Amino acid sequence: MRVACIQYKSYEYEEKTLKKILPLIYIAAKKKVDLIALPECATFLNFNKSETMANASFEKNSFSLKTLKETAKTLNVNILIGSIQTLEYKMSKKKLFNRSFLINRKGKIICKYDKIHMYDVKLSKHQSYQESKTYESGDSAKIARLNIDGQYFKIGMTICYDLRFPHLFRDLALNGADLISVPSVFMHITGKDHWHNLLQARAIETGCYIVAPAQYGHYFNKRKSYGHSLIISPWGKILKDAKTDKNIIIQNIDKNEIKKARTKIPSIFVNKTYRVN
Repeated sequence: MRVACIQYKSYEYEEKTLKKILPLIYIAAKKKVDLIALPECATFLNFNKSETMANASFEKNSFSLKTLKETAKTLNVNILIGSIQTLEYKMSKKKLFNRSFLINRKGKIICKYDKIHMYDVKLSKHQSYQESKTYESGDSAKIARLNIDGQYFKIGMTICYDLRFPHLFRDLALNGADLISVPSVFMHITGKDHWHNLLQARAIETGCYIVAPAQYGHYFNKRKSYGHSLIISPWGKILKDAKTDKNIIIQNIDKNEIKKARTKIPSIFVNKTYRVN
């Protein structure tokens, strides 16, 4: 399977972002890739909850989803939408979910995943985030089965802050994931110290490929995204790094490399609990 990650910066409105990224999707498709991966908040990014709620849509009404489904069908390519801020009724109340979608070549949604772990952190006295005040968290992990020329690849779906919870990645791997996606808008303040290390660790621990399309740049004069979309081998080697500007990175995914890594170091298959005194 040949995978492309597209790195860019979302605008505050989906129409403007789509106008920017559709040409990039076309460029990637011309490289004869099987899967194009977009980052978290793939088509818009807002400053606060009220703005996000105003721009979000129910799945059936989403202009972004409709456009990207049509694009996948037109270009005959699978597209992973890192996430779209999606409305849904829960207990008769309108709630917001950070939802990732995998669309196949026919323009059909074959899997969707709601971000489980909310980015609730206090990085300093003056910098904290409470994502749980904006989004509802998901309650189940997801693995998609993607048919590439008769061979199935299993894709574990995560989003951004999920990266810091290794048991999620282990469970995805133990349930057959060949590749785990980590679409993100990762903050520069933590990314410079943790992004590469965490992604490499998740690859090494699971023996999976890690595909992490990310956003870059400044937002609202307050936030700075780290960039560095990465594709990492099951052995933990960084195969492609998009650095810190608009970019497209492409890499072949080889199931044999997964088997080799897990054969050399089969730690993932050891199911052991430890007594702590």
